[in-house]
Amino acid sequence: MRPLSFSRMNDSASRWRWLLWIAAGVLLRLILMAFPRPGDDDTGPYLMLGDNLLHRGIYGMTGENNSVAPSLFRLPGYPVFLATMELLFARIWQNAWMYAVFVVQALVDLAGGVLLAAFARRYLGSRTAEAVLALAMLCPFTAAYTGIAMTESLSIFAVSLGIYATGKALAATQAGFSDGGAVVLAGIAAALAMLLRADGALLFAVLAAGLFWYTARSGAAKNGWRRGMRSGLASSTLFSLIALAPLAPWTIRNWEVFHVFQPLAPRYANDPSESPLPGYMSWTRTWLVEYVSSYDVYWQIGANPIDIHLLPSRAFDSAEQYRETEKLLSDYNVDCQITPEIDARFGTLAKQRIDSHPLRYYVVLPLARVADMWLRPRTEYLSEALPLRWWEWQEHPGGSLFAIFYGLLNAALLSLAVIGFLRRRVPLAAMLGGYVVLRSLTLATLQNAEPRYTLECFPILFIAAAVVLAPGAKTGSAQP
Repeated sequence: MRPLSFSRMNDSASRWRWLLWIAAGVLLRLILMAFPRPGDDDTGPYLMLGDNLLHRGIYGMTGENNSVAPSLFRLPGYPVFLATMELLFARIWQNAWMYAVFVVQALVDLAGGVLLAAFARRYLGSRTAEAVLALAMLCPFTAAYTGIAMTESLSIFAVSLGIYATGKALAATQAGFSDGGAVVLAGIAAALAMLLRADGALLFAVLAAGLFWYTARSGAAKNGWRRGMRSGLASSTLFSLIALAPLAPWTIRNWEVFHVFQPLAPRYANDPSESPLPGYMSWTRTWLVEYVSSYDVYWQIGANPIDIHLLPSRAFDSAEQYRETEKLLSDYNVDCQITPEIDARFGTLAKQRIDSHPLRYYVVLPLARVADMWLRPRTEYLSEALPLRWWEWQEHPGGSLFAIFYGLLNAALLSLAVIGFLRRRVPLAAMLGGYVVLRSLTLATLQNAEPRYTLECFPILFIAAAVVLAPGAKTGSAQP
């Protein structure tokens, strides 16, 4: 069970194949960076936070009179990354330094794929490792985000690094010794995930549990449960200390500036002085399922009018409720602002709908939102020419055809991954599968359905799909 090394591969043909897969991955990302693609509303705030931190020494947003107010609605990981890139490259390429960001994100994404291949080689053999590498290099869904200023590429890398490091630590435990360096590396991966996005805490929880359980079980088989439990506790404690330490300065800063205990970021991405709009949020959760509704309605709030005709029929349970919603939206559309009174009315409407259909609100709609995040054609950040309403075939037959192809490609990867888990061939299956399940359950609590929220699971999908695509690979030989 050795780490990935081109010099240790069986023959020169294998080495050249691996290099060709990596070269193909580089080419794919260069192509995606070369063609203009949609941006995202999150990019502006990230850039502003990074720029203000770099030039004014304040982690905050620019407001009226060009003043900067401290903020905590976004974690500091990505703004610090952008500020660092601006510091290093803005003087060289004053108007094009963002391309340096994209190049670094592409390199990080490629490195994550190599780490996953190293994990697969250790546990499943070279043949499966090559399949993992091919999937990671050529997956258009993850590669698309390397050319957009968003957290996805770095977050996916954090997951890949965490899988690799944890696998390395557990393989050492099975071999009868400890690898503290691998545990520290896993902690760094979890810290990176949490500094980028609040849902990075899911990676922390799963890796901590995996290190404890697999280490304890392996130790118990050799030295008894008492010593095994001590080993598992020691490993998970070291991991936790490394992972949580970088959050301490952020937590202290938030307490000193805002007098709130906020180690991550608020659920609704709001500063303490801003209302999270609980009534409006509850109302959207009573009907919103598709990504297109997030685009048409959810993201328009506070900026643009909302057209009631863009709401699906499930947003109304009766003609009376339709009229009530129409009047509410009409009042909002006057100034495109949600006042406390309007938000309270949204809350009242939401309560009526929840009380009349609790199963729909608590079970059916959350599951439908998660299904949309997993199964929707992932074209939203590929090209502005591709339709969000991909099912409206007559409006854009070419775009709909491509979207259907993209959806089938995504479904094929998901199907292969499910088969890999069902065949019980995925190493550390409880930990890796647990992350996918835990993340999906967390996404079920959100009101906006965005397919990109599932991308952090794709490193696990690559591994699970590869064990199906590479028959004859050894299975379970390195299972702790």
